[in-house]
Amino acid sequence: MKRPSTRFLPVMAIGCLALSACSAGQSATASAKPDAGSTAIAQSMPGEAVIRKAVLTVAPKANIQSIRPAPIAGMAEVTADGQTAYFTNDGKYLVSGSIIEVATRRDLTEIARAAIRKDAIRNVTASQMIVFAPPHPKYTVTVFTDVDCAFCRKLHSQIADYNREGIAVDYLFFPRDGIGTPSYDKAVSVWCASDRRQALTTAKKGLPIPKATCTNPVTMDYELGRRFGLEGTPAIYTADGTQIGGYLPPDEMRAKLDELAAKPRS
Repeated sequence: MKRPSTRFLPVMAIGCLALSACSAGQSATASAKPDAGSTAIAQSMPGEAVIRKAVLTVAPKANIQSIRPAPIAGMAEVTADGQTAYFTNDGKYLVSGSIIEVATRRDLTEIARAAIRKDAIRNVTASQMIVFAPPHPKYTVTVFTDVDCAFCRKLHSQIADYNREGIAVDYLFFPRDGIGTPSYDKAVSVWCASDRRQALTTAKKGLPIPKATCTNPVTMDYELGRRFGLEGTPAIYTADGTQIGGYLPPDEMRAKLDELAAKPRS
């Protein structure tokens, strides 16, 4: 059974800024530097010091990524470790949940989260991914995958169909049981194979691949997923940071991407 990360247990007790990713497991054996998305990007605003103190009171180990005015007057929007919550400007009250704009029914909190994810995804280089793409893709999605996840395997069994729909798939690893587990070791072996694409396809079929180790990005991928508050795999994100699934069949994913592309940009 998976156990939740302890990093935000003080906050989980009051139901906000909960980090729902799987256990961090043991220390990484791979050599990987944190990506640029892990750097705190807190914005300055009046009373920021008060807000920062309040955040660290409820979550002492929080990596605060941004503090900025909330859509509601008198409140600040705080993003920490990929999670978003709201504090009153005097730091006395904390509000969890989404802010919905009534007139447009837009989830303003999810828009804020997507912006954080977009910046993080942009900082992931192609050398950190395993890519399956058609010659001229119309869309590119980033997929966090677990070698042993059933729906991840189903998605990958249809990878040629996604490509025929004009969708490029950039894979990052998220071994759900954590670092140092069998799924993590398989991900490392895939990465260290001479043909990563073929090794991933073989592993997704449940077939053995040669065990291998090398400098790899699996720990870095996993930590990025945790900062996104990732709860399961596959987790699929568009280039602008919007999460569109969960597993979606190729035709439904294309339809979803077309729908999002047709929406006016905020």
